[in-house]
Amino acid sequence: PRTLLKLCFPISYNNCHLTTTSTSCTICSMVTIDKQRVTLFLNPKLLKHAKAQAVVEEKTLTVLVETALVKYLPEEIVIIKPKIKTQY
Repeated sequence: PRTLLKLCFPISYNNCHLTTTSTSCTICSMVTIDKQRVTLFLNPKLLKHAKAQAVVEEKTLTVLVETALVKYLPEEIVIIKPKIKTQY
């Protein structure tokens, strides 16, 4: 009766080599994911810290944030939509 929506995301970018000019990334040499531009409002001190860490790790800020999100987010998200009864 309920509709299940299962979203699966890659959990590892180990085989992904990005440069500052990359527009797409090959994950595990199987799937190509295009990038999507986003706007975020972050605490300026947090952003400065993240930028500095990216420089230390010789990564782009994009790669640093993607890596952090992949480590933080669960591998799988299940969304259950309730079935709505309609009366006619």
